[in-house]
Amino acid sequence: MRWKLYQCAAGVALLIATTLTASAADEPGWRALFDGKTLDGWKQRGGAAKYRAENGEVVGQSIPKTGNSFLCTEKDYGDFVLEFEFKVDPRLNSGVQIRSQCFDEPRSIEHDGKTIRIPAGRVHGYQVEIDPSERAWTCGIYDEGRRGWLNDLSANEPARKAFRQGEWNKVRVECRGDAIKTWLNDVPAADLKDGMTPRGFIALQVHGVGDKTEPMEVRWRNIRIRELP
Repeated sequence: MRWKLYQCAAGVALLIATTLTASAADEPGWRALFDGKTLDGWKQRGGAAKYRAENGEVVGQSIPKTGNSFLCTEKDYGDFVLEFEFKVDPRLNSGVQIRSQCFDEPRSIEHDGKTIRIPAGRVHGYQVEIDPSERAWTCGIYDEGRRGWLNDLSANEPARKAFRQGEWNKVRVECRGDAIKTWLNDVPAADLKDGMTPRGFIALQVHGVGDKTEPMEVRWRNIRIRELP
């Protein structure tokens, strides 16, 4: 009897997850980036953190002694609106890459009179931060592997207070030309003008944790995109 009840509960959970994923793409112009059941359409780059599909969620799990890990879309995107929800272990830093790139060979970029060297295989580009620390810069814009912080939230207290520790948080990102804007739980967060990279992939980051052996997880769900003309 208990086994049958468990089977029933698991079936209901899968049905709910599938329904939620389908509804994410139901609105005109929107498309789900995650099918709720598999990681089809995604490719892992960088570190060796573990990713899995579970109950309509993408789960990223830290492992010790590896670098930053990224689960990347196989497709590139330019101008778009991206929405997703996340829930993160308070000890784990994370983020979502947008308009990001990864090259098979090392490259150098000239910017503002400086040379930025990108190693082969290094994921780099704009990152929408997930920051559960007391700093609370979630939805600030960090330039992974290149220039560092471009738009932190040190002067945006309403956005910092919008983060919900231990709960699901909703993020909206708009990329139009050189304008990148973010919202956290419907509160305006970053507002950036930067045209270094007009197009690239989207990726889900699990930050490196050094020698820490206890697994920490970040979860994403309802990941959807609407490309802009």
